[in-house]
Amino acid sequence: MSIEKAPHLGDYIKITIFGAGLAVLWTSLHTIVIPVRLLDIAPESLKNTYLGLLTFVGLILAMLVQPITGAFSDRFASPFGRRIPFIFFGTLVALLILPAIGISNTFCYLFLSYCCLQLASNIAQGPFQALIPDMVPQKYRGTASGVKSLLEILLAVLLIRLVAYFMDAYATQKDSLWLWVSLAIVGTILFATMVATLFTVKERNTVTRAYMPTQAEIIAGAYKIDAKRDRNFVWFLASRLFIFMALGTLQTFALYFLKDVVRPPNPASMTADLVMTVGILLLISVYPAGYFSDKLGRQPLIILSGITGVIGILTIYFSPTYAGVIICAALLGISTGTFLSTNWALATDLAIRGEEARYLGLTNLATAGAGALSRLTGPLIDFFNNRQANSGYAIMLIICIVYFIAGSTLVMLIKKTNSNASD
Repeated sequence: MSIEKAPHLGDYIKITIFGAGLAVLWTSLHTIVIPVRLLDIAPESLKNTYLGLLTFVGLILAMLVQPITGAFSDRFASPFGRRIPFIFFGTLVALLILPAIGISNTFCYLFLSYCCLQLASNIAQGPFQALIPDMVPQKYRGTASGVKSLLEILLAVLLIRLVAYFMDAYATQKDSLWLWVSLAIVGTILFATMVATLFTVKERNTVTRAYMPTQAEIIAGAYKIDAKRDRNFVWFLASRLFIFMALGTLQTFALYFLKDVVRPPNPASMTADLVMTVGILLLISVYPAGYFSDKLGRQPLIILSGITGVIGILTIYFSPTYAGVIICAALLGISTGTFLSTNWALATDLAIRGEEARYLGLTNLATAGAGALSRLTGPLIDFFNNRQANSGYAIMLIICIVYFIAGSTLVMLIKKTNSNASD
């Protein structure tokens, strides 16, 4: 399948639906399942540190894997295409590893399981991300990125509340059945979206290079960036890094923030309410943002998303109540929806022709790198919380404001967005 004219909605869905399965997997694990599981294992006074260090290492592995698998898929030839075999293999391995999250009864076992799951899912994700630049002309990529983000958010929002309900039951009743139900839901969605991709996406085999590098050369060149030619891409990575550090910090420590500061009777349920509110506003904003970025340009909307994020954090900083949480979540939803679709469209614009998967894999240096770095806030939170109650969370919010401002400023340094595009 290659889209040469104005795509239909069905075309967009076919090439982006697998992203929704990945979104369900990692939103559920990072926001609800792993934080609740760590409460069984980690000391109460060090729960933020354990969570931060666990996810930090896993995301570093994810950051390293995507450019390599992307580079291999750019040069891979098979009857099924360049991307599909990687999506199939990575997802199959991830599904085999997922039950280990439920079996793990020590931090070391959970740590190993989580890292292996990151490796497997990113084998699939790196090549998958190249389907938009492979198949969608540049002038439609903002819309395609909007549909991608819309599907990811829709499924994540629909499933996160259900997962939170079962994980609350697991936490209160100490019945492992509810943990397994949660993991089964996540695994089923991931499997279903993988199958949908395998049967609906028909790639063209476009590997036509006269010289095919060796495996060692592919790995050695996976992280290569020409600073002069790719100056725009470097600024893009820096901007994406800071914005995702803000979002990653808020997502990672949301449950513990609500538990300790807002103090609801059911922290997992309130966390799900927060995520659902974010998701609803994401759903409202993500498609229009992608559409208007095709008309108005990428940078203005990314800057607007940063400003909205700062206002959202200030709201919860001065009003750590249920109402403040919901208002903050709504503003963060608008901010994140605008950023996700617009920023991904910018990434596809900047990907070099013939190396789309590698370049989009390199975006994970910012995405997973930001996720990893944001986890290092955990020890900082515990350090200050142990000296003055909840002061660490206040510092966390201030840090997130700084991240939003930095990310919005750096995107203004990108001078062009279409010189390297492949239509």
